[in-house]
Amino acid sequence: MAKTLGNFLILFFLVISYNAGAQVIDSLEDNLLVRFQQQSDVNDRLTFFFNTANRYNVNSAYDWLDQVNVYLNQAEKIQDSTSIRRYQLMQSQIYYDLGDYDKSVAIANDLYKIREGLDRQTKQLMFDIIDNNYGQLQLYGKQVEIRQQKRDLGFTKNITFYDIYSNLGLHRKAMEDYIMDMKRTIDDSDLFGLAKYNNQVGYYLLLDKSSSVALSNFKKGKGYIDVYLNDVTEVKTEKELQNAKILKGEIEGNIGKAYLQLKQFEEALPYLENSISIINENNGGQYSEEIVGNSLALADCHLQKGNYEKAKEILNSRLRPIKLENIVRKNRLLAAYYDKTKDYKRATSYLKQNVRINDSLNLNDSSLKKQQLSTVAKYEIENSKRMIDAQKLEMEQARNEMQAKDEQINLVFISLIFTLLGFAGLVYAYLKSIKTQRLIADQKHIIENSLVEKDSLLKEIHHRVKNNLQMVSSLLSLQTKNTRSKAAIAALEEGKSRVKAMALIHQKLYQNDDLSVIEMQGYIESLVNSVQSVFKKGGHNINITIDAESVELDIDRAIPFGLILNELVSNTFKYAFPEDKEDGKIYIHLRKNGEQGFFEYTDNGIGLSDDTDERVNSSMGIRLMNRLVNQLQSTLNIDKTTEGVRFWFNFK
Repeated sequence: MAKTLGNFLILFFLVISYNAGAQVIDSLEDNLLVRFQQQSDVNDRLTFFFNTANRYNVNSAYDWLDQVNVYLNQAEKIQDSTSIRRYQLMQSQIYYDLGDYDKSVAIANDLYKIREGLDRQTKQLMFDIIDNNYGQLQLYGKQVEIRQQKRDLGFTKNITFYDIYSNLGLHRKAMEDYIMDMKRTIDDSDLFGLAKYNNQVGYYLLLDKSSSVALSNFKKGKGYIDVYLNDVTEVKTEKELQNAKILKGEIEGNIGKAYLQLKQFEEALPYLENSISIINENNGGQYSEEIVGNSLALADCHLQKGNYEKAKEILNSRLRPIKLENIVRKNRLLAAYYDKTKDYKRATSYLKQNVRINDSLNLNDSSLKKQQLSTVAKYEIENSKRMIDAQKLEMEQARNEMQAKDEQINLVFISLIFTLLGFAGLVYAYLKSIKTQRLIADQKHIIENSLVEKDSLLKEIHHRVKNNLQMVSSLLSLQTKNTRSKAAIAALEEGKSRVKAMALIHQKLYQNDDLSVIEMQGYIESLVNSVQSVFKKGGHNINITIDAESVELDIDRAIPFGLILNELVSNTFKYAFPEDKEDGKIYIHLRKNGEQGFFEYTDNGIGLSDDTDERVNSSMGIRLMNRLVNQLQSTLNIDKTTEGVRFWFNFK
């Protein structure tokens, strides 16, 4: 009996030991840090590190950082430069995941200095890390430069600006650009893409305080992502599932924040709580400003509902906001809590912290934002010009292809004529001609569709150029408000007028069916109306006659012509009729016959002073007109008349 019992106990302990050992083996297999250590070399470790989802689930980012530092020290001892660069790249990514953006970008910038010696994979990862860090650090000018280099190196097809515009406070423009760039690229069957698109559009609307419309977009996005996650017929990788779950968490958090803006606190609470839970489970232990923002929104809801202790519990949890707006918001909520609980001393302390933060921001925030906005606008204009050049090249290639097709068609017809000489080949030639004609029709149809699409894209580019010029005009208006010098204000206003004249050219182009020329009668009328709206004095008593019917100019002639006319009309409104003359007249005459053109402008104002020659040498407006007329390969002529003045020139 005792022997049997002993054997049973031995067997029992052996089974327990076996199961414990199996659990240890399974645990080691599931431990991503151990699997990272088991990779054969630095290249495999780099690939494993950047392709592994939820790498911080078991071991924290600090554990990974310690292990990477060990490998980095070993590489430095043997002076293995390739391994050093790869481990530094992993080190930079871990600091980014921890939210230490300054240290992350410092390491990445050290690699950037030696980028010519990096392989393509390392270089692309480095550029992505720098791009992300500059966005978090609000260094948008540098971020655009990095994106430009990524495009030039072929890492991205084009540069996007909408996230930067949103960060600078231009949420509506960011949304419009995002919709224009993304809507036509998302297929109706791409459920994840549709969910991401609706969430992003809703996010811009939420920032713009359009809560109800934003909520509608968020709910559409939630519907798409729920269907995507529940679709068992489509095989998804672990990384795709993780991204989808995180997106669902972000959407639910945004729904909660929309309800908070609408003051529907009871509806907001479950969405915010569920969002925090989903993102925590799936972000792999990385730092998440999204969780911070949703937690602050959750605390705000509890404060509004009178759940003060619950709000305090959330605010005292391990929230570590890095963005200034979240720091300010946390201080504001803590101040509100202590105010509600009548601890006015602490409430005042948090309010004072916000005052100090706001004071430090207000010192240079406005000028910095203007500078960054100007930098981004400059890069977007350059990008638009580059797109126009690319589209022109593609259109030229399409025309050449069409010409080549036409030549092929001619050869086919010639061959058909020869086949008709033989009665035996008559039927064959007839059938072949039908087939050839169908092929030609199909090819022409494809080319015509291609040209229509190119024209549509070119119109869109002219529309963007016009918008960018309007942004330049807005920047000049903003500068005018901050300038006290009358001379500087006058110069800025003249600059605005000239920018508007150029913007009007691009507006007329994208409104025309023919993108190669501009109908000048309508353009001159629009330009005169624009100038007349600026100079109210005397503007309504002047009879303006425009004679430019059926005249069309290309953009290379229309732009200098528009600037010349802008100067002439502006000068007439400013100087020609100082006493608000009732019978003031302006006559604008433009004719073009073949390659020759003639322009004449007269008014019956007070005319030019006796020192006209001296003014020609000193007046910036007349010097500008002379240079513009030179661009038209002509010479500006000025005649004094009995009534007013006459300007005229011939051009090709």
